[in-house]
Amino acid sequence: MNGHGYQAWLQVEGLNRMELSTELKGCYEKLLSHIVITDLTLTSHPAAATAVDELKKLAEARFGITPVVASSAELGAGIRLTVSDTSDFNPNEEALLGEEGYRLSATSIGQETGRLTVTGGSPAGLLYGTFHVIRLLLAGEDVSMLQLVERPANPLRLMNQWDNADGSIERGYAGNSIFYEQGRIHADLSRVRDYARLLASVGVNGISINNVNVHAVETTFIQRHMMPEMARIAAIFRAYAIKLYLSVNFASPVELGELRTADPLENDVRNWWAARAEELYAMLPDFGGFLVKADSEHRPGPFTYGRDHADGANMLADALAPHGGIVVWRCFVYNCTQDWRDRSTDRAKAAYDHFTPLDGRFRDNVVLQIKNGPMDFQVREPVSPLLGAMPRTNQIIEFQAAQEYTGQQRHLCYLVPQWKEALSFETYAQGEGSTVSRAVSGQLHNRPLGGIASVSNIGDDAFWTGHPLAQANLYGYGRLAWNPQLTSEEIADEWTKLTFGSSEQARTVIHQMLMSSWPIYESYTAPLGVGWMVTPHTHYGPDVDGYEYSRWGTYHFADRSGIGVNRTTANGTGYTAQYREPHRSGYESVTACPDELLLFFHHVPYEHRLHSGKTIIQHIYDTHFEGAEAAAQLLQAWTGLEGFIDSETYARVQSRHEEQAAHATHWRDVINTYFYRKSGIADERGRKIY
Repeated sequence: MNGHGYQAWLQVEGLNRMELSTELKGCYEKLLSHIVITDLTLTSHPAAATAVDELKKLAEARFGITPVVASSAELGAGIRLTVSDTSDFNPNEEALLGEEGYRLSATSIGQETGRLTVTGGSPAGLLYGTFHVIRLLLAGEDVSMLQLVERPANPLRLMNQWDNADGSIERGYAGNSIFYEQGRIHADLSRVRDYARLLASVGVNGISINNVNVHAVETTFIQRHMMPEMARIAAIFRAYAIKLYLSVNFASPVELGELRTADPLENDVRNWWAARAEELYAMLPDFGGFLVKADSEHRPGPFTYGRDHADGANMLADALAPHGGIVVWRCFVYNCTQDWRDRSTDRAKAAYDHFTPLDGRFRDNVVLQIKNGPMDFQVREPVSPLLGAMPRTNQIIEFQAAQEYTGQQRHLCYLVPQWKEALSFETYAQGEGSTVSRAVSGQLHNRPLGGIASVSNIGDDAFWTGHPLAQANLYGYGRLAWNPQLTSEEIADEWTKLTFGSSEQARTVIHQMLMSSWPIYESYTAPLGVGWMVTPHTHYGPDVDGYEYSRWGTYHFADRSGIGVNRTTANGTGYTAQYREPHRSGYESVTACPDELLLFFHHVPYEHRLHSGKTIIQHIYDTHFEGAEAAAQLLQAWTGLEGFIDSETYARVQSRHEEQAAHATHWRDVINTYFYRKSGIADERGRKIY
């Protein structure tokens, strides 16, 4: 499989690749004519060998040349690959690289002896630096004066697959699993290798390959008979400097029938996990560790035995510690049995209430994985107050590239701006400058581990992500995890240039579509931070009083007099108290609260006026009309690109935008009709509300 969409942002052939000037093409060909390796023993390292292979692949597929792979004794024009311990540059600069950092240095480019040196802090850094060079060459950038040093801001840059062994993917919207089918590992893992290549090209360094809701079959993944299969997959990712992780069932000893208890303080249980870790690392010496969902949505955990999250996480951490492994413990916890009529109980408070009392009790090889918001990947919600609130505990933030509540990769919704807002949010944990980005990287509290994770949005679809433009979220996640200082616009520009480089018109239009897509989706779906107006279980399509409301409640509480959730400390759930000042008082006050989050924090009358001057009900009417119109304009904008983009990609995106335009109109009619009937207030513009 090698279609244009399958190549994603690593376009080396076909209609969408960047057209180069004669001068630039000649410069690139000269650079790629020789690959100079300062130490040929480097090629015995899988990541360094991959770096060489990627340059050869680019040279052959893009320029039709076969590079000469030379040793340091034959320095001259070409691309020079080295690692810091064999380089001759400033040792202070070398120290700045770290293991994953790299230095790119151009010398006499355009002359006969011109070369571009890629220096990695390790073979992994060398691979990342090589992909940076490839990105520049594919984008048609001038590298003649290139001098830069980069290292990742986040130690952990993880991808979470929610793949099941039967081949299905929980919250998967792009086909079936590339890892499993019918309870077994795929015999052909070529797509896994291609996926590893995409992830490494944007700096992802870890992947868990099975669903956090671990089923019976996946529980066996940590048994001895499955380890050779895990080793096959680990070897593929190892070549791309990506560590393999596994999601585990906390009650595995019981589920597998080997113990009668999973109590984390029982010696038999601790010894059982230590033995499993010993076996895993004998087969997979660079195994990353375990991802765990426990005591959440009916998943087993330490609460069964009267223990807490620290007890459970530390037991697993102790088993992994001798081998350098880590435990990633998810903080997605809440009470599933909540009575929707009880407005004092608040799911949003659960993670903070459960985990902050445990600060300082977790081992140093435990990392808490915290969703970006306190609820569940809604189109708009506040940043989780748990982020940055535990100075003695490692934390990473969890995003969801899979668009569970944002159109499921049938609607266009570029999520990088949403993620940027979360990362730049001021926690005030140590005053101003205490951003979420600094907190989760480990920098703010000087923690040894930290970073970012995302739920994957890929499957076996020919375009990887179902909607070809949803690839921007996968690319953007990796780039943002590497460098949170990049802007949403910069990332969109990079991706469009790499993916649709042959047409300036296509690049311009698609960039504009990406940047407008999140506000458009929000405008015709759930207003003002209220969220959750979706169909039961599928989470796709409008249903204002779906099962989420009737079972668990506290999501919108729309009635005749008003809408929204009262989360104030004065007379609500008290959720606002979990934030530091000035957010606490800002969210507490109905007049100071940002409009886009008003209904998340306050129950207000439909006639309440926003900062815009509009009433709540008029805002709902207006935005849903405007959103439906904007979705139709996205379709129109894409239609204008026919002939500028390969026909396969064009047709797939066209069909997705036709669905989005029709569905946005449906959203408009369902939501506006509901609130007209609920409020009894007509549209002041005289438009028909169905």
